Amino acid sequence: MVAGQGGRMARRAIRTDRLIAVLGVAVIALGALVLWFVTQGAGAGFTEEPVSRRVLRQAREQLGPTAEVRLIEPGRGRVVCGYVAAGRTYLGVGFISRPNRMLLGEGPLKAEFRAMIKADCPGFPEPPAGSVVVN
Repeated sequence: MVAGQGGRMARRAIRTDRLIAVLGVAVIALGALVLWFVTQGAGAGFTEEPVSRRVLRQAREQLGPTAEVRLIEPGRGRVVCGYVAAGRTYLGVGFISRPNRMLLGEGPLKAEFRAMIKADCPGFPEPPAGSVVVN
């Protein structure tokens, strides 16, 4: 009886080895297919949104559909800073924009906003004295 069980186990090991080999080949083939799609331009979903479009989208999500961008200044990496307003007749407000988040200077996180501006946009222009821009 021991010999019979040993024979079955040996056969299972061979089946498992074949399964592992087949799955390995499938993973390699799938990787090659994905690489081919990306290099052929089929990976359009992987392109990054232009900064101006990203800032306008984020501003409209927070300030409403009439929001407009007044100024965009490059920061470190993919961070940009500048001024946005809820519309033409509204005061501007400072912002810092990352690909997944926009923080406004008038929000409840003023200390975080100032720290982020200092770290990521050291050349961020201050509004001129008497300006209608709120920071």
